[in-house]
Amino acid sequence: MSLTTKTRQVGNVSIVDLNGKVTLGESTGVLRDELRGLLAQGRKNIILNMAQVSYVDSAGLGELVGAYTTATNQGGAVKLLHLQSKMKDLMQITKLHTIFPSYEDENTAVASFAQAGATA
Repeated sequence: MSLTTKTRQVGNVSIVDLNGKVTLGESTGVLRDELRGLLAQGRKNIILNMAQVSYVDSAGLGELVGAYTTATNQGGAVKLLHLQSKMKDLMQITKLHTIFPSYEDENTAVASFAQAGATA
């Protein structure tokens, strides 16, 4: 199953609903293009909704790290929402949980940008 994305706005936060697998090849390109497009539009507060992501490989993790770096360098942030248990384990093992804030509740995730004083 390839990766599909659907982006919606909640205030000054872009929520990207991901569906499928984040793996080497086309799916990492889909994610990269979506995030670059948001950043090019000045949308720097990004939440990746991972509820429908069934699998992430090392290339997918690399793409997440690249998204984090790009957004951070532009004064933004990437946060994760609804991680599946395997993804939570992967984030712990790779220590990526230390750079990616992760939330189980969308409203809390959106509110976290206001608390952090992030820009629109």
